[in-house]
Amino acid sequence: MSETRVAVAAGLFHEVDGEPCLIGSRCDTCGTVRFPVAGGCAKCTGTAMTAVDLPDRGELWSWTIQGFLPKNPPYAGRETVLEFVPFGVGYVDLPGACKVETRLTENTPDRLRIGMTMKLVIIPFTTDSDGREILTFAFAPEDPS
Repeated sequence: MSETRVAVAAGLFHEVDGEPCLIGSRCDTCGTVRFPVAGGCAKCTGTAMTAVDLPDRGELWSWTIQGFLPKNPPYAGRETVLEFVPFGVGYVDLPGACKVETRLTENTPDRLRIGMTMKLVIIPFTTDSDGREILTFAFAPEDPS
């Protein structure tokens, strides 16, 4: 990241060896992993959590196409109804970790299938009032064929 490119929210992702990596948390009591980082465990109610890097690949567990402009707030995009481009959204099951709700880079239904391998990518989301590019995470089909 730089002064002109910033993450949509602090603590969601970072780079490891030049590759994007989501940051989750693991419960020190029961081992449950979740995303994003949380201060407590939804499974056992433990409060001792450790930040962990999550896998950058997983399987598409479920998906849909967001075909209309979401309400703002909570959606933070700056496009208008006329500028809106539908986008994929789904759950990616990260092995040994958790399912992550995520934007998908693909918005063509014929190119998505449950069980396909997805790879984490960082994409432009919007610009802020200072003209900085706001980046978010998404998952892309690893083999888009």
